[in-house]
Amino acid sequence: MTTHLSPGAKEATVGELAERSGVAPSALRFYEREGLISSRRTSGNQRRYSRDTLRRVAFIRTSQRLGIPLATIRDVLRLLPEDRTPTREDWARISECWRADLDQRIRTLERLRDNLADCIGCGCLSLDRCALSNPWDELAAHGPGPRRLLED
Repeated sequence: MTTHLSPGAKEATVGELAERSGVAPSALRFYEREGLISSRRTSGNQRRYSRDTLRRVAFIRTSQRLGIPLATIRDVLRLLPEDRTPTREDWARISECWRADLDQRIRTLERLRDNLADCIGCGCLSLDRCALSNPWDELAAHGPGPRRLLED
């Protein structure tokens, strides 16, 4: 059975939030311990999450899929207001924090996609093309790793 939060629901239990977000209750408790999300406690000590926590959890999961560390996600989420539901403008403001990083990641992924079958400057010199593109591993002077993928 799929749980749907009613449009008028202001809060969700950990089970409702887990089912609606697709994130295990243990992960939600971990996010809370790490300061990524927060809840209030009922008189019976049960967690209640505000409805906007769904968006925060979606933001966390998507960010993690992009390889962004939890500490960085936490720092950005701290820029959101705690005394009210974040607005579109709030989300737009924090998205600007990562624009340059995401643009760089996109460029790196495009280089990986376009050049993986060619010499990437890793120093292996195992492809015929490496002898032409990186003779005697000249790119080692620019630093370790696959220089053609890492450098702009």
